[in-house]
Amino acid sequence: MGATDKYIKNYIGGALVPALSGNYLENYNPATGKVYSYLPDSEAEDVEKAVAAAEEAFAKWSGIGLQKRFRLLMRIADIIEQNMEEFAKAESTDTGKPLSMSSTVDIPRAVTNFRFFATGIVHFSTQSHYTEKEAFNFTLRQPLGVVGCISPWNLPLYLFTWKIAPALATGNCVVAKPSEWTPMTAFLLSKACIEAGLPAGVLNIVHGTGPKAGEAIVTHPQVKAISFTGGTKTGKRIASLAAPEFKKISLELGGKNPNIIFADCDFDQMMVDTLRSSFSNNGQICLCGSRILVERPLYEKFREEFIKRTRFLKVGDPFAKTSDLGALISKQQLEKVKSYIELAEMEGGTVLCGGKAPELDGKLADGWFFKPTVVEGLDNNCRFNQEEIFGPVVSLQPFDTEEEAIQLANGVRYGLSATVWTRDIAKASRMAEKLEAGIVWINCWMHRDLRTPFGGVKQSGVGREGGTEVLEFFTEAKNVCIKY
Repeated sequence: MGATDKYIKNYIGGALVPALSGNYLENYNPATGKVYSYLPDSEAEDVEKAVAAAEEAFAKWSGIGLQKRFRLLMRIADIIEQNMEEFAKAESTDTGKPLSMSSTVDIPRAVTNFRFFATGIVHFSTQSHYTEKEAFNFTLRQPLGVVGCISPWNLPLYLFTWKIAPALATGNCVVAKPSEWTPMTAFLLSKACIEAGLPAGVLNIVHGTGPKAGEAIVTHPQVKAISFTGGTKTGKRIASLAAPEFKKISLELGGKNPNIIFADCDFDQMMVDTLRSSFSNNGQICLCGSRILVERPLYEKFREEFIKRTRFLKVGDPFAKTSDLGALISKQQLEKVKSYIELAEMEGGTVLCGGKAPELDGKLADGWFFKPTVVEGLDNNCRFNQEEIFGPVVSLQPFDTEEEAIQLANGVRYGLSATVWTRDIAKASRMAEKLEAGIVWINCWMHRDLRTPFGGVKQSGVGREGGTEVLEFFTEAKNVCIKY
């Protein structure tokens, strides 16, 4: 695919083009704190052009047939896979995450997303109903038309393709916006689509900010549905704009997820996965377990071992094989995390380890790094335990009974995921039933099957992604009744 461009372009109507205004935004490398590329500062006029291209392409794309859509999506997946190293390096440069994660998690998952939904649509079926002596009914599932997909910065291509692939597979045309903080792999995807021969206008990628480009997608009258992953505050804004137009919305929002550890757990496996669930991607995953609840008989042993392992984690250059954690996404995010450490101490908490930036030199001296941090001694109702921090920061809390664990776990406004560690299957089943979460992992974390529904409850979102749920979201059901 060639070297990465310094000036990123929009992908509209099958062509790579700058914003109509000619304006660009700076794109930073989090590990150095320096600008390394530029992206289009798109506005409503650019979105209008993208929607028009999508509308023009819709009739052909929706009528092209399942097998041709299947082959094109599989071809895109192949091109990403063939250029895995380039995509992974671009992702780590854009996000500050270790190359080991980009190359083993982010980019492979993007490939899997295209292949899964390309295959899934071929097997997608609908119901029929026989009405005795009178008629039979069957259901048509038809594409909506032009849909909008807006994705976040923490897992850029991973979550971008998680939305785009099912939307395209179901016959829709897409106007998509990646985060302005992580545009590079979306730009590389544009090139992959051109190389694959995706018809012009089927996928359009518009770069820019939420208030300008994102809001223009949400409010455009010809955009029939919005799939968004990001912060709860932005989700509320999107819901308020989409509701008066009766648009379909799928919102995957924030989390403040509990990791509930009972004394009868498999201690060694639990420690490995709890360290992962706390600090993977610098804690910048909506599914990270930021509140660790430990049954009191195990609390002291857990705390000692967890702190020891946390201190052993190495924060450094995302491209170094020895780095466990890289940089936070932005200077703003770094300052936010620091402010929550100060808040924790003000609220009476104790920082057991971490709590500050590491001392790095050379090109990394101005990067946005932060040590993995463990805090204890805080009440469940304090801001530190109630608000999403989205960094390498966790709190420890002891509990005595199942009932108390449930009360602590459910005592936040979010309900995305929860993790339970116990050898007692009856206890695990009781906990899973009572936890207010869209996903409950028992004795594991981030063990994903793409056939399953993904999403949250309460202020963690509306709707479900994945499996047949997302194929249904991107289609409209039509009942056909034939009387005989």
